Amino acid sequence: MTDAVWTIQRLLAWTTDFFRERGIESPRLDAEVLLSALLGRDRMYLYVHFDEPLEPEELARFRGYVKERAAHVPLAYVLGRREFMGLDFRVTRDTLIPRPDTEILVQCAVDFLRARLEAGATACTIADIGTGTGAIALSTLYYTEGTRADAVDISPAAAAVARENAETLGLTERIDIHVGDLLAPLAGRLYDMILSNPPYIPTADIAGLMPDVRSYEPHLALDGGVDGLDIYRRLMAGAPALLKEGGAVAVEVGIDEAAAVAALAMAHPRIVRTEMLKDLGGIERVVVGYTE
Repeated sequence: MTDAVWTIQRLLAWTTDFFRERGIESPRLDAEVLLSALLGRDRMYLYVHFDEPLEPEELARFRGYVKERAAHVPLAYVLGRREFMGLDFRVTRDTLIPRPDTEILVQCAVDFLRARLEAGATACTIADIGTGTGAIALSTLYYTEGTRADAVDISPAAAAVARENAETLGLTERIDIHVGDLLAPLAGRLYDMILSNPPYIPTADIAGLMPDVRSYEPHLALDGGVDGLDIYRRLMAGAPALLKEGGAVAVEVGIDEAAAVAALAMAHPRIVRTEMLKDLGGIERVVVGYTE
């Protein structure tokens, strides 16, 4: 970038070319998202004000954004934010970036809990295992009345991010966030629903992930062991015992993992049936196990 006047239009064109040269998958969109975030405006603003010049301090900040994204740092980490279920979440490199597919798990939880409340339950409790940003637990709380949550993450740094998001969303009084290994902090408690989006990528597949994911997202939240099922084995062995009567455990799964995870659920004597929910691409993305 030279000292010439950098209007919105010129900056978008330059950044798009720069990103394309560096193999960014959606160069124009990413340029627009970064510039919109910088200016605190929606993307339509960029087209209505295409001849507006940037101030020197804005240009300096934008250069920093562009440098990071060109190195394949995910947009969410560059900006420190990610939208999920219509809510704004802080993200850091200590947390997995919330993705649209996970909204299926949250919607499943919201529908299940609302049905229980309508059937006469006075209050519902959930647990979110491997909470990361807290997106699953906090979104579920936000869209249900009176529900309370316990959220667990093995990473203290991730738990701190979840606490910050809880405060931002005004949900601190309805959630307890624990640092620990899977179900260990929850011994002796009972829940209407246990939720999790655990690590499910087979170890050998990590190296083939997109650089944005492989190089920046925490492997602790990605690596599911040799066959991708390590955490599911542990969850399905222990979670059903923490469910109330008529409760459910629901987990997000990777491609071609649904049948195996459903079988793990059915191996527990308290699980009487399972259900598989598909994402928009037709992939079985969520497995639900129900108790009597």
